Amino acid sequence: MNFLAMPASKKYLHPEAIRRIARMELRARTVVEGVLAGLHKSPFKGQSVEFLQHREYVRGDDLRRVDWKVWGRQDRLYVKEFEEETNLRLTLVVDASASMEYGRGLFTKFDYAATLAASLAWLAISHQDAVGCVLFDDRVRASTPSRMSRSQLTSVVEVLETPRGRRTTDFAPVLRGLSETLPKRGMVVILSDLLGDREGVFRGMRFLRQRGHELVLLHVMDEDELEFPFEGPTRFEGLEIPEHLACNPRALRKGYLEAVEDFLSTVRRRCASSKCDYSLVRTGEGVDAALVKFLSRRSLLAM
Repeated sequence: MNFLAMPASKKYLHPEAIRRIARMELRARTVVEGVLAGLHKSPFKGQSVEFLQHREYVRGDDLRRVDWKVWGRQDRLYVKEFEEETNLRLTLVVDASASMEYGRGLFTKFDYAATLAASLAWLAISHQDAVGCVLFDDRVRASTPSRMSRSQLTSVVEVLETPRGRRTTDFAPVLRGLSETLPKRGMVVILSDLLGDREGVFRGMRFLRQRGHELVLLHVMDEDELEFPFEGPTRFEGLEIPEHLACNPRALRKGYLEAVEDFLSTVRRRCASSKCDYSLVRTGEGVDAALVKFLSRRSLLAM
């Protein structure tokens, strides 16, 4: 499936315009419609059709399915038969732990991840694909199984709007549980800042891969976490641990940024070894821009 770039004259929706739309479902619709307005085709299409065999042409068969190369060799008409089309089963797994509540801009990390998840759900449903959603921290807090219906977007949004506590993340049991309960192979998209038991993430991914699922990790991080722009005496408070640190940020910046780069490099390497499609998503980037980037990457991987 080819990806056609958005024309230069088409501008992305400004994040403030998205933020002003109160309901997540409407916000997702605004994001997706803004993206699709500039696309001729979307690579987020779940149908896959594979050639099965030839059979002899009979009257009434679609002429578009005639294999003219065979006719040229044998002077007889044959049509191509294909395996039955299958639809994508998409499961969105969204981290709702306390660290996802950080954000000084328009979005917290959770707001951003939830809006992106709802947008992906909207896009998949518009292509008649089945979508499910799981909200988790140290365990699954809310979920809806994969369904293929217009009303499913409302169910996904209800999951994403489930009240959240200030809890830590425990990836391994959540992802293992999913691997045991998801009924069919499909695409599992994890949206998280990965601040927690990092080894648990990759253990959980192995369980999902063993069940044949395709894995995508959308690593959501705040600009502050990536750039460390703080100046002057600052008190840093833990969101998932009852600790704080008062310091001069300039004394920490170099070491902090080196640690972040090491963290990102490790995650990229481990995702590659786990055959997981990894993307870093920055909250300072428009949600629609992140969605276009995701579609473009998926299109390139499918070529």
